[in-house]
Amino acid sequence: MTLASHALRSSLAGVIALTALAAAPGAAQSVPVSPAPVASLAPRLDSLMRRYMDGAHIPGLTYGIVRDGRVEHVGTFGVQELDAKRPVTPATLFRIASMSKAFTALAILKLRDDGKLSLDALAESYVPELRGWKYPTADSPRLRVRDLLSHVGGFVTDDPWGDRMTVLPEADFTRMLRDGVPFTRAPGIAHEYSNFGYALLGRIVTNVSGQPYKDYIEQHIMRPLGMMDTGYDITVSPAERRALGYRWENNAWLREPDMIHGAFGAMGGVQTTAVDYAKWVSFLLAGWPPRDGAEVGPARRASVRELSQGLNFPQRTRRPGTSTPVCWQAWTYGMGMRVATDCDAGLTLAHGGGYPGYGSFLLLLPEHGIGLFAFANRTYAGPSGALWDIAMELQKAGWLTGRALPVSAALAQTHRAAQAMFAARSIEPGRAQLASNFLMDRSAANWAAEFTRLANLAGTCSANALLLATGALSGTFSWSCERGTLSGNLLLAPTSPPTIQALRLGFVAR
Repeated sequence: MTLASHALRSSLAGVIALTALAAAPGAAQSVPVSPAPVASLAPRLDSLMRRYMDGAHIPGLTYGIVRDGRVEHVGTFGVQELDAKRPVTPATLFRIASMSKAFTALAILKLRDDGKLSLDALAESYVPELRGWKYPTADSPRLRVRDLLSHVGGFVTDDPWGDRMTVLPEADFTRMLRDGVPFTRAPGIAHEYSNFGYALLGRIVTNVSGQPYKDYIEQHIMRPLGMMDTGYDITVSPAERRALGYRWENNAWLREPDMIHGAFGAMGGVQTTAVDYAKWVSFLLAGWPPRDGAEVGPARRASVRELSQGLNFPQRTRRPGTSTPVCWQAWTYGMGMRVATDCDAGLTLAHGGGYPGYGSFLLLLPEHGIGLFAFANRTYAGPSGALWDIAMELQKAGWLTGRALPVSAALAQTHRAAQAMFAARSIEPGRAQLASNFLMDRSAANWAAEFTRLANLAGTCSANALLLATGALSGTFSWSCERGTLSGNLLLAPTSPPTIQALRLGFVAR
């Protein structure tokens, strides 16, 4: 069954305002395009996800596509549980495992913004049980909060041990912290994924906020976004809406035990629905681009963007999915998000979730205002490849257009000066807008000769030019001319007012 639900879209009304970018003064404006409508794409997209689900032996699955605060499509397949065979719906509750880490990371940033902690403070400042820890070498730096956020604390990778620790009582976790844990290396020298490290961040949230971790996240992040069905305590959720967890073993589905909330919930304990999670995705995407305007979410837009900032231990991986040609991504771990530069999508933030009984994946394309997510009820199901295939289908359909940056007054003014200099075959019309280096790097006489050479090639050029900003003080342009296109780059100096430090021109004949 598939669904592009009007009710689901309506439920996002309070969040759509977060991404009304076109109405925000100074906001980046979308490039005018006419991408293929989602209704025409849905059969192909659903078939990709259905093929993945069948091949991976998954009882039930849902996935969603969000763009600029609007739910474009939700697909639902299979069943929540194998006995009564209730079908998956957009309101079905799934555990999303390590996709929960972004909530923990944002809570830390929110507490930092409130002046309650510092990312560069020692973790033991907020968790006193850590003060007696033995570090692996005499010259090891002591753990900072920032190290935990980006998985560089020196702890060993702990999948799947950490998953089964979700239920650990807080008192037992306190004893574990007091006794100390072994390190696999000194902190701060390499990335290594640690569920334990995020459980420790959960304890920091508790100690700093004065509230139990789950209460702080639910009250200060989830509920303000209207995520009323999302939380950590599965025992209070409606049983008839829960997707039960299974693993595929010996060619049969086996029921995984349910895990209640405990000390490791901060690393993977969230339960949510497609309806609710779309609100979270919309909120995260609304962090881009930087702009003027009121802050209307539970955390600052700048702090949301900070989730993409890691401690720079880059790695290389092949993009998931089946798209060709192959794309190799450079990635690092930010804060609760894996951050990569993709060949086609540009900046991406992603995270998978693997858990006993469940698997999930989130993919954000913030430069395009698009987010994709999928939830499944099979142990360690990994829908990353299927979601990336869907993202590439959206690219083919014209959805990944990016957002055009606004052209600043300084850029527009200096571009007009460049046009005037070219038309006059002289730098004189724009001399007052040239930076001090401009004529030191190339003489006025040589500029006159270059303008003349290009004019002889291009012929008369139209005053109507396409100017695209790459920043407030840089841009590219193209001028339509009699015999082809004259294009170039404009780079301004950090002077007040901004002046031209570099101008590059090139001609392509028809």
